[in-house]
Amino acid sequence: MKAGAAPDLAVGLGVVGLGALAGWLTWVIPTTPVYAVVGPKLVPALIAGALVVLGVLLVAAALRGGWSADIPEVAEAGPPNLVSLAWLCGGMLLNLVLIVPLGFALSAAIQFVCTARAFGSRSPLRDAVIALLVSLGAFFLFVEALGVNIGAGLLEGAILQALGREVS
Repeated sequence: MKAGAAPDLAVGLGVVGLGALAGWLTWVIPTTPVYAVVGPKLVPALIAGALVVLGVLLVAAALRGGWSADIPEVAEAGPPNLVSLAWLCGGMLLNLVLIVPLGFALSAAIQFVCTARAFGSRSPLRDAVIALLVSLGAFFLFVEALGVNIGAGLLEGAILQALGREVS
C-alpha cells in the first residue's frame, strides 16, 4: 500500500462497515408467513450485499496503491468544505428530529433546503417551494398510488382534510 492510500483504505473499510450494518439491520426486519417468496428483506439485502462488494473492491484498490491519486480532480480537490458538510449533516439531523412532530413533507422539505444550501443555492424560498412540491408528491404517491400509509403530518393532514379525506 502506498503512503497516500490510507484515506482510500478508510473509505473502503467504511463502505464495508456500512454494508455490514445494513446487512445486520436487514436480518432483524420482522417477517410474517404472508410473504410467499419476496418479502421486505429482499431489496435491503441486495443493497447491503452490493455495499459489501463495493467496499471490498475499494479496499483491494487501496491496498494496490489507491485510486484517488489517479483522478486529477480528487488529487487537486483540497480540504473538504466543512460549511457545506455541516449543512448536509444538519439537514439530515433536522429531518430525523422533525419527522414525527411535523410529518414527512415538512421535514423532508427542510432537509431539501439544507441540502440545496450545501450545494451552493442562495434561493431558500425557491428551494422551499420546490421541496414542498416534491415531498408532497412523494407522500401522495406512497399513500394513493402504492397504498403505503406513511402517516400524515401537519401539512399532509391539512391537505387531506381540505379534500374531505380521512386523516390517518
